Amino acid sequence: MTDEELKNLVVKALFEVAPDLEGEDVDPDESFRDQFEIDSMDLLNFIIKIHEATGVDIPEKDYPKLTTLVGCVAYLKHHRQGAR
Repeated sequence: MTDEELKNLVVKALFEVAPDLEGEDVDPDESFRDQFEIDSMDLLNFIIKIHEATGVDIPEKDYPKLTTLVGCVAYLKHHRQGAR
């Protein structure tokens, strides 16, 4: 997947778990919690959506790496390449 495809996948998953969001701009470097006030359950559901969409196993210790758009794309890019 390209970076753009990964970004779209992440944003789609974010909007699915936070139904109050309706196409807002996502600052790639700011944490999702700070931008959208999502709680820990929303974040967990987001991680699950990312896993379902990509097949990438995400251990709990890595959750902090998935709190920004840039972090998500880098993590998924690295782990999808490693899965080949």
